[in-house]
Amino acid sequence: MFTGIVQEKCKITDLTPKKDFLSYAVEFDQPLLEDLQQGASVAIDGVCQTVRQIDNNKIWFDAMAETLQKTTLTQLQKGDLVNVERSTKIGQENGGHEVSGHVDGVLEVVAIDQTDNNLAFTFKVPEIYLKYIFNKGFLSIQGASLTVSNLDKTERTFQVFLIPETLRLTNLGIKNVGDKLNFEIDRRTQAIVDTVITYLSENQTHKTQQ
Repeated sequence: MFTGIVQEKCKITDLTPKKDFLSYAVEFDQPLLEDLQQGASVAIDGVCQTVRQIDNNKIWFDAMAETLQKTTLTQLQKGDLVNVERSTKIGQENGGHEVSGHVDGVLEVVAIDQTDNNLAFTFKVPEIYLKYIFNKGFLSIQGASLTVSNLDKTERTFQVFLIPETLRLTNLGIKNVGDKLNFEIDRRTQAIVDTVITYLSENQTHKTQQ
């Protein structure tokens, strides 16, 4: 489990792509290495990955076919910066929201608006996930917990506003229009919406049969 509070953006140092498989290494800063063990879960751009090997400050991960199909990991190149968050510990403060690291898919950046004090991204939402997104709700984008604003269900778009600290700690500030970013909807919101839809559907069916 993660919090959506990205700790660092770290560099990809090695890539070994194979058919439906990717092995890659990320260079961790010292604070991220504390008590890190083989088999630990780490969020890389929001994707839950398992530590395969620790080689000093070079940490190796493997991504399988299902992960590569649903995420942006297949697009990684040597030298790229990725968002990193270690898994949360019991009793640790959660300044974001509960994030599983099980990415639902990718969102396309359709606009970036920058003013003197704000940077806003506009995303296009796949139709199937629109029912889980609400104004003032939250979701994980590239592993960062962000708040939904200006949802337009007709256009299937919404915005997120990025504060300077988010830009400093994450790779979102180097993204461009047309880029695809990993996203994970809030699981509690998903559970509530699916429960309500199922209840209404079953209730309607029952009334029809009467």
